[in-house]
Amino acid sequence: MNSLSNKKSKIGTQIRNVTYSALCLALALVLPFLTGQIPEVGQFISPMHIPAFLCGLICGPFWGIVVGAVSPLLRFLIFSMPGLLTAIPMAFELAAYAGLSAWMYRLLEPVMKKMSIYISLVIAMIGGRIIYTLAKIVTLGIAGKAVEQSAYFVVFLESFTGTWLGIVIQLLLIPPLVLVAEKYLQKNK
Repeated sequence: MNSLSNKKSKIGTQIRNVTYSALCLALALVLPFLTGQIPEVGQFISPMHIPAFLCGLICGPFWGIVVGAVSPLLRFLIFSMPGLLTAIPMAFELAAYAGLSAWMYRLLEPVMKKMSIYISLVIAMIGGRIIYTLAKIVTLGIAGKAVEQSAYFVVFLESFTGTWLGIVIQLLLIPPLVLVAEKYLQKNK
């Protein structure tokens, strides 16, 4: 009897993760419309980052990585935005955000409780931007637009300075949303 109960619980969790992941993917496709499809505003606010973080933190690293990697590429295929030379590095960046934040949160949460989500987000933001910088340099190199080695650090810094408002929004918005989702999931197990 216990085996059947565990199997039903696992299936229920899988269905929930697929459903929430699909919702996060849909949000990643739709939220950039709030910026009026203006790439500069979208880069500044980073609306696609929020669903990737949420998916990783709520559904776990696997689903977060999948949603993070797929959303910019799918958005490029459907809406031609962001451009391909931006969508490819973004896919790596968002996958890193989701995976790193989920892994760090699961590692730190038992020890640090409420601060763990903020620390996880900051670590993921730094790691994701490192991944983005590397992917951007490789993508530009493949496209024949090589970046001088001396400019690598500039590319990395631009990934922070050009998105500072998005970072603030993410740090203010994501933790309460995750805590509310966790309470809801605990109550409705």
